[in-house]
Amino acid sequence: MKGLIPYTINVRGKLIDLSEPQVMGILNVTPDSFFSGSRKQTDEEIRERVKQIVSEGGNMIDIGAYSSRPGADDISPEEEMNRLKHGMKILRDEAPEIPVSVDTFRADVAKMCIEELGVDIINDISGGELDINMFPTVAKLGVPYILMHMKGNPQNMQDKPQYENLIKEVLNYFATKIQALRDLGQKDIILDPGFGFAKTIEHNYELMNHLEELKIFNLPILSGISRKSMIYKLLGGKPEDALNGTSVLNAVSLMKGANILRVHDVKECAEVVKIISTMKNN
Repeated sequence: MKGLIPYTINVRGKLIDLSEPQVMGILNVTPDSFFSGSRKQTDEEIRERVKQIVSEGGNMIDIGAYSSRPGADDISPEEEMNRLKHGMKILRDEAPEIPVSVDTFRADVAKMCIEELGVDIINDISGGELDINMFPTVAKLGVPYILMHMKGNPQNMQDKPQYENLIKEVLNYFATKIQALRDLGQKDIILDPGFGFAKTIEHNYELMNHLEELKIFNLPILSGISRKSMIYKLLGGKPEDALNGTSVLNAVSLMKGANILRVHDVKECAEVVKIISTMKNN
């Protein structure tokens, strides 16, 4: 697509071209994720969700077993691992080839997922802040790493998020983290600005308005705004009412250079990608 930086990531020896936008479908094997429609726990629910993501045009699946919404239960690493073992067995039975990222901030959980469960990518909401072993672990494993911006932790991040200069702080954060990862030998890094994490509604829209500034790092960008409070608190309603706003912001994300869209609603997102791609290629 015109305007996107040519970039590939190495997923178990296979190069994935991110110059074509990727749709990452969310699979939450949790009882308490913020969007109730995304919670999948039984074998059948997980299997049907995987089938849905693939059939509706998903290029990747992001599996998570720890809810990062403010106020969610802080589960043990053992519980997180057990949920992921259960979910990944069904996922790989149903979709053995699709690239999978694991949404975790724990290095031991990430290591188990890569080495034992067939996960391909690590998606860390904390940028290594919540586990000092995450960066060395990622570099040693040699897998793509999604580096997200967040201040604090999921329990307190939305208490009173403050920035003197939001965009400058986010850019400085990424510059520091990228260098730390490079120093350890990490190759594939994907940037996620962290919409909804330690940010007010105003912060989120300021960040979206400046999303293209992340291109300075010459790295792929992931945008994850699906059904978040920046949409439904602005427009009214609940996460269940935020599909239209999600599609709008997914389109904006693509126009500003996002390579990966992390979403609950795969079919609608794939349609956005097709429309924007057609427009940009003509």
